[in-house]
Amino acid sequence: MIKNLLLKLSVICIVFFAIADVKAQGINWAKDGNSYYQIAGGEIVSVTLPKSDKKTIISRALLTPSGKNAPIAVRSFQLSTDGTKALIYTNSKKVWRYDTRGDYWLADLTTNKITQIGKDKPVSSLMFAKLSPDGSKVAYVSKHNLYVENVDGTASKALTTDGTDRMINGTFDWVYEEEFDCRDGFRWSPDGKTIAYWQIDATKIKNFLMINNTDSIYPYTIPVEYPKVGENPSACKVGIVDIATAKTNWLKVPGDNIQHYIPRMQWIPNSNEVILQQLNREQNESVVFVCDAATGIAKPLYTEKAKAWIDAQDEWKWLADNKEFTILSDKDGWNHLYRISRDGKKETLVTKGNYDVIDVKLIDSKNNYVYFTASPTNATQKYLFKTKLDGKGKLEQVTPSILPGTHNYDISPNAAFARHTYNSSVVRPINEWINFTTGSPFTIDGSITMQLSKQEAPKNKVEFFKVTTEDGIELDGWMKKPDDFNPNKKYPVVFYVYGEPASQTAADTYGAGRNFLYAGDMAKDGYIYISMDNRGAPVPKGATWRKSIYKNIGVINIRDQAMAAKKLLATNAFMDKDRVAVWGWSGGGSSTLNLMFQYPEIYKTGIAIAAVGNQLTYDNIYQERYMGTPFPSKEAYVKGSPVTYAKNLKGNLLYIHGTGDDNVHYQNAEMLINELIKNKKVFQLMSYPNRTHSISEGEGTSEHLSLTYTKFLKENCPPGAK
Repeated sequence: MIKNLLLKLSVICIVFFAIADVKAQGINWAKDGNSYYQIAGGEIVSVTLPKSDKKTIISRALLTPSGKNAPIAVRSFQLSTDGTKALIYTNSKKVWRYDTRGDYWLADLTTNKITQIGKDKPVSSLMFAKLSPDGSKVAYVSKHNLYVENVDGTASKALTTDGTDRMINGTFDWVYEEEFDCRDGFRWSPDGKTIAYWQIDATKIKNFLMINNTDSIYPYTIPVEYPKVGENPSACKVGIVDIATAKTNWLKVPGDNIQHYIPRMQWIPNSNEVILQQLNREQNESVVFVCDAATGIAKPLYTEKAKAWIDAQDEWKWLADNKEFTILSDKDGWNHLYRISRDGKKETLVTKGNYDVIDVKLIDSKNNYVYFTASPTNATQKYLFKTKLDGKGKLEQVTPSILPGTHNYDISPNAAFARHTYNSSVVRPINEWINFTTGSPFTIDGSITMQLSKQEAPKNKVEFFKVTTEDGIELDGWMKKPDDFNPNKKYPVVFYVYGEPASQTAADTYGAGRNFLYAGDMAKDGYIYISMDNRGAPVPKGATWRKSIYKNIGVINIRDQAMAAKKLLATNAFMDKDRVAVWGWSGGGSSTLNLMFQYPEIYKTGIAIAAVGNQLTYDNIYQERYMGTPFPSKEAYVKGSPVTYAKNLKGNLLYIHGTGDDNVHYQNAEMLINELIKNKKVFQLMSYPNRTHSISEGEGTSEHLSLTYTKFLKENCPPGAK
């Protein structure tokens, strides 16, 4: 849900949602791992490590098409295996959240020529263009059909012809993109003779109609294909299309293709077989199939069932000459890496212990190691660890323990080099290049240690704490006190909340304690600012913690937050119980509403932005994953929805929503407004015409939102000591 709003809110509020770490941008490593490629000065440059020697690979001259006076602007690029060709992505345009359509050019370093790919297609309509394994062809999607042509721009061929707005080949519909992070929907086979691709049939998905009242005298509707809770998903299947004949052979994956999802698919290296993951509608049963591309026969290889939900897999990594592959699973109570044999008969637990693998960074088969981020003792932080890939090793911390906070690593394929990124609540994001074998930085002046010496420590540090509720639940949180804090005085308290399974807020990252939506400085003005992670938040505390929210969104997370707030207010005399505010965006807006309505004795002021007021209005993949399908009963949905409790409002509420929100529809606002009106509850409303979930479009919008937020907070929860 809603997690993609992070792109916008990384500017407004660094601690929003899953901004739990400041990630290093992915590095375009060369195949050997001793160098990487980057865009610099409008050219594509190779940087060789460790001396960072730079060499121009594709010059501005080569990037300048015939008859043009300027080079094309490179958004991204990919090199052929032999390094003689580069596929350039430019002129990109947005599709829902990301700029995934644009134009592509093929730069041939041998002939020193650049050629536009798909030049007969509409401008900025090409998606996910990829070179064939032998570098002779390019495949791409345009207008929901799959095409292939030679690298010189000749012999264009349609591999599918049935693509429409709703019959989607090679990419995905709105909800697959939003909730499964699916965008690129096709894969070249290892031999380059076929392509495996998804087909999403959204022809039966109902339109949600958004209305535009401002851009013309007569309003018009904007349809969005949007399957709400209880509505059938799009049908999904995977086909193998032959490049020579353009004939598709559909994989015979068992089960109804409407009541199942296929969120992941890839070719098994050096084979004519595809591996894919199928999830049932409830998303609590996952089956990994191996499919013969020629016959279409699908054989189940690995099955997992859960009481709650099972996430879509990350990319499978193949080991032991492709006789084994890796999976991540929390079936033993902790998120761990497993090796599964090709015949499905052998399973090896690689990472062992009471800790969660957060993210696998590198599988180093040559040296029998896997590198991953984890945080066994502090769920607010993140470090790099390693263990033996055969499952026989102990857990070893790679990150220096003298640097508490959040760390990320981009490691070269040969495990020789890495870019190490570090930040914390008191350390601005910094990075260093290291020799990964020794852990030593290339240059002392560029090391994290040296950069730390140049940063001034903040005078008013964020304080991290743990609080145990009357239910015996321990929550992690951070607190930023006023600059002139006096423990003998009382200060207003503002809680920032998210509370749903999509993200963590109480992480030890730069930005903790800062409210970027506030027009001013909260600490200077005299507010105590707090955020805590309740049960259900995706923190490394084990599966029981994360999945206890199953069928309990709007209940268990709300009680955790409220009881933790109650405990803090009772045990800290400097917190003013009469000046307590809460705010959140999206899922956090929903939590804000529920806290205001369910616990009005605690929260006196609330600001809810883009909230899901009625869980039955949100999309099926997200909501059914965490709440179960609404068959045969909708009771859990009703019990967890703010509209159910709107009649209990006692405090000051500001509700904010964009009317052009394609994610959490403005419908939620109107349903909530009706309920508040019915119960004679006075509140304030701020609607932003045609703004999306990020409420960022249009001149002055972000500034207006900030001023509106701040004015309401100051008027209803006045700052300063008493």
